[in-house]
Amino acid sequence: MAIRQISVFVENQKGKLYETLSVIAGEGINIRALSVADTNDFGVLRLITSDTDKTKEVLSRDCVVNTTTVIAAKLEDRVGALCDVIKILADADINIEYVYAFTASEDFGAYVVIRVDDVDKAQKALENADIPTLDEDDIKDI
Repeated sequence: MAIRQISVFVENQKGKLYETLSVIAGEGINIRALSVADTNDFGVLRLITSDTDKTKEVLSRDCVVNTTTVIAAKLEDRVGALCDVIKILADADINIEYVYAFTASEDFGAYVVIRVDDVDKAQKALENADIPTLDEDDIKDI
């Protein structure tokens, strides 16, 4: 299963991240995961939210917004769990572009969001290794 991630270009200025996040909060959208990569002039805000379509709609009013397909894999709470998932993908000859993690429950370890060059192949590799992945309905229910 794959999910859609929102990417937004945000000016690297005081208060701009707050402005963007307040628009999302004002629409009643819950942010499930977030990552920010910065440069001198702008940042790339990557988001997994409870409502991808609504997030894209409200942010598109004032920002450049892109949607990317990513995988969110469920990790066990143990040493080496992330390493094992990365090895599964490496062994399947899948390139990883970036990774970030989030937690949603004390009942298990974490979720890891993975951007890969071949989503279908990555999903199959993780499925074959019995690594659970999320879809957008799962994200809404977290």
